[in-house]
Amino acid sequence: MRLVRAPALVIIPREKPMKITIKEHAVLSPDRMAKIALATTERAQLDLYCVAPGQSQKPHRHDDQDKIYYVVEGVGRFTLGGAEQRLSAGEALVAAAGVPHGLVNDGPEPLLVLVVVSPPPPHGPKA
Repeated sequence: MRLVRAPALVIIPREKPMKITIKEHAVLSPDRMAKIALATTERAQLDLYCVAPGQSQKPHRHDDQDKIYYVVEGVGRFTLGGAEQRLSAGEALVAAAGVPHGLVNDGPEPLLVLVVVSPPPPHGPKA
């Protein structure tokens, strides 16, 4: 994994499907977890979280959005509704709207997590 600036967001028109090679977008930030917006439609946003060892996303909630975490690589500790769970590659966690959620990479290797947010955040790019 390399340490570089994140590429620009791609907004996908409804009529143009897009193939995304996840690891081509993976970057680590030395300061904090890197959130890379990969694609946005009218109904969902796909992000890639690149979490270096020791980095985290503090527990928070979205009143009007569901969030799905899918671990692509690594192992991390995820919080959902006050309970903690360890997830590794191939496992997912669903945080329904209003449920507090967060994560921490407490392992020695980078943690890559695909994140789907639906509907897209109002502060994010428009489709």
